[in-house]
Amino acid sequence: MPKMDLTIEHIADRRRFQAIVEGRPCVVDYHLSNGVLTILHAGVPPALEGRGIAGELTRAVLDHVRTHGLKVEPACSYARSYIDRHPENRDLLA
Repeated sequence: MPKMDLTIEHIADRRRFQAIVEGRPCVVDYHLSNGVLTILHAGVPPALEGRGIAGELTRAVLDHVRTHGLKVEPACSYARSYIDRHPENRDLLA
């Protein structure tokens, strides 16, 4: 699947990465403590599923983790699955 051209916003005060697609929010929510970013939830409305949006959001979160010298704990099943499919990110695991 080709990479989507999404505008992903990091809303730090809400602990969320978000993209608005067709007027609908697609999100990854997280918790940050002691240098570990825990991915709590990746959510894409059912009408938008299957387009790679959750993957792009998760990639943005992992890029943020790497850039800021953090570690990640994938508490959500989608994030765990994404890291399993992209082993180049395993070095980020807490």
